[in-house]
Amino acid sequence: MFFEEKEYVLKDKKIVLRSAKAEDAQLLVDYLKTVCGETRFLLCDPDEIQYTAESEVGFINDKNSSEDSMLILSFVDGEYAGNCSFQPIGSRRRAKHRTDIGIALYQKYTGFGLGRLMLEQLLGKIKELGYEQAELTVVGGNDRAYHLYESLGFKECGRIPNANKYQDGSYADDIHMVKIM
Repeated sequence: MFFEEKEYVLKDKKIVLRSAKAEDAQLLVDYLKTVCGETRFLLCDPDEIQYTAESEVGFINDKNSSEDSMLILSFVDGEYAGNCSFQPIGSRRRAKHRTDIGIALYQKYTGFGLGRLMLEQLLGKIKELGYEQAELTVVGGNDRAYHLYESLGFKECGRIPNANKYQDGSYADDIHMVKIM
């Protein structure tokens, strides 16, 4: 699903939200490798990223042509800041009312309302499509994200203890959250 470009101002910063373009493919690969190294709260370590610009073009095209999922990129004062997305949980009738959300930002773009703005836009599209609930997973210890999701109406509905094992031998839980639309 295509997201029409929109402009906002947050804390005197010009924000642009838009769908990805094919020419953004390498930008997305580089971003993923960086953000996965900036925080323990994402899915993997940077050396595990195997995406290529070519595979990202396919991903971008799939998202933009989809009728039930979306990818939104964010730019702050012209610099790429991160993205958010949603996709259906499944295609079977019993799960078609559910969607899964993901969001990640470069650390330097957190803490001033950008994540909230992005998620509000994403949740609006989710509601517009008729999804009845939005779901996400936040890693234990990511308190800022947890509180943001709570403030947007998400409720904790379960935890998987020690779901994430880090190279230093420590662990973090996965916390599942849901928002009834």
